[in-house]
Amino acid sequence: MASVSSIQGQNATSDLRTAPGPILLLGAPGVGKGTQAKELVKLWGIPQISTGDLLRSHRDRGTELGKVAQAIMNRGDLVPDSLVNEMVAARLTQPDTLRGFILDGFPRTLNQANWLDGHLANAKLEGPEAGAKVLPVVAVSLKVDYTQLLRRISGRRICPVCQTIYNIYFNPPRVPGVCDIEGATLVQRSDDTEECFAGRMRTYEDLTAPVIEHYRALGRFAEVNGDQPVAGVAAGIVSSVERLRA
Repeated sequence: MASVSSIQGQNATSDLRTAPGPILLLGAPGVGKGTQAKELVKLWGIPQISTGDLLRSHRDRGTELGKVAQAIMNRGDLVPDSLVNEMVAARLTQPDTLRGFILDGFPRTLNQANWLDGHLANAKLEGPEAGAKVLPVVAVSLKVDYTQLLRRISGRRICPVCQTIYNIYFNPPRVPGVCDIEGATLVQRSDDTEECFAGRMRTYEDLTAPVIEHYRALGRFAEVNGDQPVAGVAAGIVSSVERLRA
């Protein structure tokens, strides 16, 4: 399978900028995973793989996996791990994943983490990369104080016209409640309330704690302070990946 990341040669760190391998970004809602994923995509030229994007892609293309997933969601049920795993496996057959990829939102559970580890360990590279070392996932968790995360989420306001995003604490509009560009009344998403955020945090912690402990026990886990400028967080992630790959 010419789909998993590989490092040619003896030292992963020396080739890190061209082949960083699979990287799992972890972090609570509002921590900035999406922003950091984009930074790493630019740095390494590897794709970001989001299960949400995969689900939408399969649905929009009308694939068999997409049809099954849509039927499940139409019933109001959660898409099972087995189906998500199949979508991830299909994505990892694409050649742009050869040098590495950024995982966002997967693995979300311990079962998914175990599946992914086994899938990568059993993968076979083909073509000119045949015989190259297959790297396992390294996990990097972005840490931000709960109160700061709450302000990031509950302070978010969006212009319904141009979709510009403000924050009443960190990036307020010139006139409270009014878009600087369109003059439209800003709105708050229904799931950006303090009550919803608390529920999302509980769900995240319940699901993710076992994943964190799993990779920590394997020596493939690091934490980075997410409460700093974007470039500083990105540098911390790169440093962590270099250390874990050494």
